[in-house]
Amino acid sequence: MRLFLVDDHPVVRAGLVALLGGEDDIEIVGEAADGGEALRAIAARKPDVVLMDLQLGDGVDGVEVTRRIRELPSPPRVLVLTTYESDADIMRAVDAGATGYLLKACPPEELFQGIRAAARGETVLSAKVATRMIERMRDPGSALSAREVEILELLAGGAGNREIARRLFITEATVKTHLVHIYGKLGVDTRTAAVTAAVERRLIRLL
Repeated sequence: MRLFLVDDHPVVRAGLVALLGGEDDIEIVGEAADGGEALRAIAARKPDVVLMDLQLGDGVDGVEVTRRIRELPSPPRVLVLTTYESDADIMRAVDAGATGYLLKACPPEELFQGIRAAARGETVLSAKVATRMIERMRDPGSALSAREVEILELLAGGAGNREIARRLFITEATVKTHLVHIYGKLGVDTRTAAVTAAVERRLIRLL
């Protein structure tokens, strides 16, 4: 199968090339350090699977690159390989169309099997990620939506209602409605408490 690597750390990419080079059925057809480079090369080289990091320096992140890849004609599967395991990261990646989500701490054999499964169109999740998703399914009433997570992340960055509305292209009234729902789900009544609770529960991560 044809594999393309997207990671902004040269050492990580070199390590993956060395690690995967010993697998007879995996051919690395290219690599990229940022989203723009990745999109151009992937469109030209047509891999079967893209191994995608989430943080790609100062440009577009891996979630947005994943979304754009999945909009290509006959798009490849995208398998996220990252260090981040918050609900926010997982939800955004899955919503963008990622086939799977693995952590960089996984053993090599799990990575090999994950790449092959992704090429077959199967969902691939590390054990930690699968556990988090099952926990969300068991308690859907308290699960935050993707938009609520976005608002919490902006709150954590110090944005006010007007700034959040502008960034998300919604009205301030809609922001206030989302905040009411967020407070109810987290059992808090202030913005600071909401951010604190979200960080403690690993629903968001602070940049």
